[in-house]
Amino acid sequence: MPRNFYTFLIIPKRKSSAKRLTLSNKVLKGIAFCVMAVILASMYTYYDYIRIKRDKIELERLRRQTREQKVQIEDLAEKVNNFTLRMEELSQLDKNVRAMANVEEKRYKGQVLGIGGSINDETRIKAHAETDQRIVIAKIDQNVEQLSKDALEQKNSFNELFKFLKKQKSILAATPSIWPVQGWVTSEFGFRSSPIGEGREFHKGIDIATRMGVQVVAPADGLVCEIAYDRDVGHMVKINHGYGMTSWYGHLLRTAVKQGNMVKRGDLLGYVGNSGRSTGSHLHYSVILNGIPVNPRKYLN
Repeated sequence: MPRNFYTFLIIPKRKSSAKRLTLSNKVLKGIAFCVMAVILASMYTYYDYIRIKRDKIELERLRRQTREQKVQIEDLAEKVNNFTLRMEELSQLDKNVRAMANVEEKRYKGQVLGIGGSINDETRIKAHAETDQRIVIAKIDQNVEQLSKDALEQKNSFNELFKFLKKQKSILAATPSIWPVQGWVTSEFGFRSSPIGEGREFHKGIDIATRMGVQVVAPADGLVCEIAYDRDVGHMVKINHGYGMTSWYGHLLRTAVKQGNMVKRGDLLGYVGNSGRSTGSHLHYSVILNGIPVNPRKYLN
């Protein structure tokens, strides 16, 4: 038999004659090729199935992640919108406080202080209305950057207001706004007939008559800058309140502070007396602004 032929014996289990199968070399190669092709095709089909299944799982994961990101973007957009509204409220509060305090800084003229409303009602972010989330993200990024600048300006504005109001508080604390003693005003500020002697004189304060020994209190914060005895005003105390304002108290029975003491509004200064040129127990109360006597009633409540 030629070499290019092969003989296969098929022997069944049962008692029967054996069968012989003769195949050529080409046929065997063809069968082997077909078997290998079937195996390779099966392997590729299985690999492709695994790859498609894996891609499907990954696609589902990406879809789920996209849905979650969309919710997060919408939530972030809502927070940015809420922050914008809060900035607008702070801006309005800033303007209201400035209006009440009657203060305006030159560097803020021509622009809105600490503006938080760079995004108006028509252009605010509405993530659910956008088809391209990149547009939404770009808007959020732009708005957050603008809000950061607005927040810095608002911080500077509030710091300026704080300094101004702190100074105003100090000025108010140093303004003699309460009566140093309770009594009857027997002589007003201005020209009057001299109570001792003849003629007219300019009275640089007000006289408050009351009982001997009544407590005299500081009408404002300040520094006791002078304690002395004068032939005309008797025992007296002088307080420097700052900001060009001083006050002094005459005809005292005795003083209760020392020179250099810091006093607060309501602190004891001394006691009503009748020292110096006086016709009876009373307190002479004067307020001096930048070296000029002013009517104390201008500051009294």
